[in-house]
Amino acid sequence: MLSKIPINLSKVKKDDINKEILRAAIIAELDAINLYEQMADLTDNQNLKDVLLDVAKEEKTHVGEFQTMLLREDQEQEEELEAGKSEVEEDILKK
Repeated sequence: MLSKIPINLSKVKKDDINKEILRAAIIAELDAINLYEQMADLTDNQNLKDVLLDVAKEEKTHVGEFQTMLLREDQEQEEELEAGKSEVEEDILKK
């Protein structure tokens, strides 16, 4: 993603703008996590690796913060998240 909002927010309905902002923020944080973890895998400098992995961990906290806000804004998202969790648990139990 690298600092570009993936949708045109001017075309989003006013009632949905906060949900879309939160989704874009989650995407940005996940992108940052991937980038930092990939860079950590590439370096042989242990200090740099440690810093990159620490920052990636902080970004995971940010995902949780934005997701919590999104679930407050979007009841359907919360319901579907729970439905997905249940489906995974059922699939795991079948094995």
